[in-house]
Order: sequence, then C-alpha cells, then structure tokens
Amino acid sequence: MFDNLTEQLGGVFDRLTGRGSLSEKDVKVALREVRIALLEADVALPVVKDFITKVEAEAIGDKVLRSVTPGQQMIKVVHDALVDMLGGNEEVTPSINLAATPPVAILMAGLQGSGKTTTSAKIALRLRTKFNKKVLLASLDTRRPAAMEQLAQLAMMAEVESLPIIAGQFPVQIAQRAMKHARQGGFDVVILDTAGRTSIDDELMAEVAAISNAAKPTETLLVADALTGQDAVETAQRFHDRLELTGLILTRIDGDGRGGAALSMRAVTGLPIKFLGVSEKIDGLDEFDAGRISGRILGQGDVVSLVEKAGELIDKKQADKLAAKMKKGSFDLEDLAGQLKQMQKMGGLQAIMGMLPGMGKMQKKMDGSGMDDSVFTGQLAIISSMTPEERAKPILIKASRKKRIAAGSGTQVQQVNQLLKMHKQMSGMMKKMGKGGKKGMFGGLGAGMGAGMGGGMPGGNIDPVQLEQMKQKLGSGGLPGLGGGGLPGLPKKK
Repeated sequence: MFDNLTEQLGGVFDRLTGRGSLSEKDVKVALREVRIALLEADVALPVVKDFITKVEAEAIGDKVLRSVTPGQQMIKVVHDALVDMLGGNEEVTPSINLAATPPVAILMAGLQGSGKTTTSAKIALRLRTKFNKKVLLASLDTRRPAAMEQLAQLAMMAEVESLPIIAGQFPVQIAQRAMKHARQGGFDVVILDTAGRTSIDDELMAEVAAISNAAKPTETLLVADALTGQDAVETAQRFHDRLELTGLILTRIDGDGRGGAALSMRAVTGLPIKFLGVSEKIDGLDEFDAGRISGRILGQGDVVSLVEKAGELIDKKQADKLAAKMKKGSFDLEDLAGQLKQMQKMGGLQAIMGMLPGMGKMQKKMDGSGMDDSVFTGQLAIISSMTPEERAKPILIKASRKKRIAAGSGTQVQQVNQLLKMHKQMSGMMKKMGKGGKKGMFGGLGAGMGAGMGGGMPGGNIDPVQLEQMKQKLGSGGLPGLGGGGLPGLPKKK
C-alpha cells in the first residue's frame, strides 16, 4: 500500500534532511516534487492543490526555515497535512456506530465486484471477536447467482449466523425478515449485504433507499475497490449524492501501490474512511487511522498496529513461557520454530517490516535478494526433521546428523548450518535481553531486527505518542512473538 508514493517522498525528504539549512527556494523545489509524486499516485488534482497550498503556507516560515532541524520539521509539516487530508484531526468516533436499541442494522452498499459480501463477513467477525456481539448476516442480493450461498459460507467462516434463504422474496422483504429474525433471536447486529450493479442507476439507488427505509440502519457503508483509483472516488461521490452514507470501506488496498483513492476519498466526499481491506482472508480488515497511515506513507512505520496485531494473534501463554525461558537464558530450536510460526501468523516478514520505522529501504533491497517468506517454510521443515533431543540441545547436531536433517527436510547441509548459526545469534541476544528484564526486552527489538540481516535497524524515528502507546500495549510481557526474539535473520533463498 502506497509503495510508490512512499519511495518517491522518501527520496525528496532524504535530500532535505541531509542539509543543515533550507531556503525558501529549497522548500518550493521539494514541494514541486511532492506535488508530482501525489499526482502520480493518482490523487485527485483539487486535493493535491489544496494539500500543497496548506503545506507551503506552513513550510515557508520560521517554523521550518529557522528550525535547528529544518528537514525533520518539513517532514512533520507534511505529516500533519496528510493527517488533516485523511480526516484525522476531527473528533474521533467509533469505527462502527452501534449506539441504538438492538438489533442494530448495518447496510452495505457498492458496485458489483467491489467486495461487499466478503467485507460484510469481515465486519461480522470483527464485531464478534472484538466486541462480543451476536451478529446476523443477511444477503439481499437476489440477482447474482449463488450470492446468498456465498454469504452463508462466509458466515460459517466468521462463526456467525446467516439468515435462512427463502426463494422468491424481494430485497426489502428479506431486510424486514432479517430484522424480525434478529429481534426474536436476541441478535445485537444485523449486517445487510445489498446487491450491486456494474454501474450506478436509478433502479439500484431506489432499491437501496427502500431497504434503508425499512431497516433504519445506524451505518450505511459504501464498499469501494481501491484498485479503480479515481473511479472509486467518483462512485463514492455519486452514491453519497443519492444515499445518506455514513462511511467508506476501501478494499484491495494490498494490491494498490499508488493509494490515490484512499488519499482523495475523504477530501472529495467528506465521509470518513472506516476500514481498509488488506487481504482476501476473513480477518483481512484493518481499522483506518489517519495518523498511522500518514506515518506509513512517510516511511515512519506503524509500530502501534504491529503491537496490536501481535496482541491479537499471539498466544499469551506461549509469550509468557518464552519470557520465562529468556530469564533463564535458554532458547532452543523449538522456541525458534514457534517464533517463525508467529511471524507467519502476523503476515510474514514483509508485513512486519512495513510497520517498523526506517525499514522501507531494507524492504526494497530484500525484494530482489531472494529473501522472502518462503524461507520460513524451509526453516520449519529443517527443524521438523530434527529429533526432540536435537531441538532441545542443538550442540548435538554434528556432521552426520546435519546430513540426515538436510535429507529429511529436502534442503542442503549449508541451509542447516545457516539455521543453526541464526539460532546461536538469537540465543545470545536472548540471554542479554533476559538479563535486562522488561527494559532489555523492549530495547532488544531493534537489535533483533538486525540479527543475521547485516546490521541493526536503520535509524527511523518513532513518534513519541506511538512509543507511549506501544509501551502501554506491551505491558509486562514484552512484545509477544517479537519482543521475545525480534525478527530472525533470514538466509538468502536458494
């Protein structure tokens, strides 16, 4: 997400931060490059103009030009303007408004193929797991073949109930039946998945309006495909002109390297972006946060999201067990396998690095180096080919055992040696982190990134607010899965 924009803006700010002072001319040259970068990212022209005007007014003044660190101040001005453009300076409201007498209705709208059905199930899963809500999914799509069956399957994956299918009913009748079923069944939330069209027409809008009148939703969310760029922005505006939308959800963000739709949507429509669809998986839905998104765009990472994801996916008992072993200075190959599996759960190496400050350039280097998440599979296969005794005492693994392990895992002895070397590095780091207690664990995160990857973490700056949030979320257990070992160094894929 925003890969191209991040790279271009990174080049602009690298040149600025490398200078001891800036002139008005320097700022204007930099802003011209920023303007081009935004336009190439498919951000709407009026939005770009307003953005540059706002940044220029702030940047050409004592705040930046007379600052001791003018380059850093310039980045802060651009960051604040991005946050403002994305709606982050407004009063924070809950992502989903459930402030009504249950059952609360959520109406999902959008064009055909935008991802409404999948997103409906993702929201249902989120409400069930994060807020302990009893959710009913109801498909109102009577036109698309097997649309109702698809939602029923997704409801099973999300472990929520779906409205029984009755053939021959019209969408408004299904909506009324869904609300009645929810009241009788004690449901907290009903998510109504409406039909889409290939384009906006009067029939579509009349149908959605009639459903809205029948269900009285607290939220009417438009689902738009980020890959369609400015077409998604135009779709949102046209829907909003005809229907009272309360928020937006952008899907396929993981495939959108430009990000223009996300950056333009809020400014053009005036509607808040509620969520971003980041993968096809049932849990691939991220809450939209303007500050964090701005940080990612400017290469500052998103440590808070990383910690939140770790907290959601990592087993606390495993994390506590690992922390106890760290204090004793023991870290065996079984523990290493656990770390690799936890990284896979969190989206893999690329996803984690994308959330860490200063790691953007290292990601670029890795792209063509053969170092990718498939290496995990080979490493886990190597560990699985060892006996329990070998995993507990790696010192036992000599030449003959290495040959047997390599043959059993379909790898080479050289790869077994690389894994053992990586484990030895991490084990030594664990002992140091264990001796340092919570402070040692927290401080070891940067060092962990460097293990086996050719050095420590590049010097990225973590925002003080993010740092404080991160400490609060870490609590006493360190960063689950990561604070217990950082990121293991990966050998190059053969």
